[in-house]
Amino acid sequence: MTRILVVEDNPDLAAGVEYNLQLEGYEVRVGATGPEGINIASEWHPDLVILDLMLPGADGFQVLKSIRRDAARIPVIILSAKSEQQDKIRGFRLDADQYVTKPFSVMELLERVAALLRREANDQQSNAADTLEFGEVCVNLDAHSVQRAGEPVTLTPKAFDLLLALARRNGKVANRAELLREVWGYGPFIMTRTVDSHVAELRRKLDDPENPRHIVTVWKVGYRFVP
Repeated sequence: MTRILVVEDNPDLAAGVEYNLQLEGYEVRVGATGPEGINIASEWHPDLVILDLMLPGADGFQVLKSIRRDAARIPVIILSAKSEQQDKIRGFRLDADQYVTKPFSVMELLERVAALLRREANDQQSNAADTLEFGEVCVNLDAHSVQRAGEPVTLTPKAFDLLLALARRNGKVANRAELLREVWGYGPFIMTRTVDSHVAELRRKLDDPENPRHIVTVWKVGYRFVP
């Protein structure tokens, strides 16, 4: 059974989220403080975390840092009344997968949970191929490690996810809105330079930033991966 950890100090909200997740067939545990959320995540090994930001003991950003240190690949949905852009940016820089602002629709939250779990299942299925190779680059999908010309390359988790999202399209073009939605969970109406900055990271570390051969721009459309 898929395990979901809800870290939320509002007991009524936590109980409502827990109830609806259980109706969908998930196994759920709830932590009411930051330290409790950290302990449950470390000992229980959930498949997904729904995380409030304003928590007693340790805020959600501290909890997210701890989760990323111990289990970098767990999908995390930030659930918060803090809607300021700087909080969202900080959350995504800590590699939160999605950000939902209170008040929210329970049905939307359930859809986001299901979409993230499908993405993780697809990634695990893709990992059966074991490696992705192009140019001088070899990507070990199972170990989430990258080498270029035999030397290890460090990618941020979101840059790694972006590379896989492009590679999975088998040469088809992906626009920024699609990539924001798939990799970061943004809605289609939000446009930022997030995709461009991560493409720049991939080109700098895995391609030729001046004359990219593998991660190419399709003018006025988006990006395409050429192995």
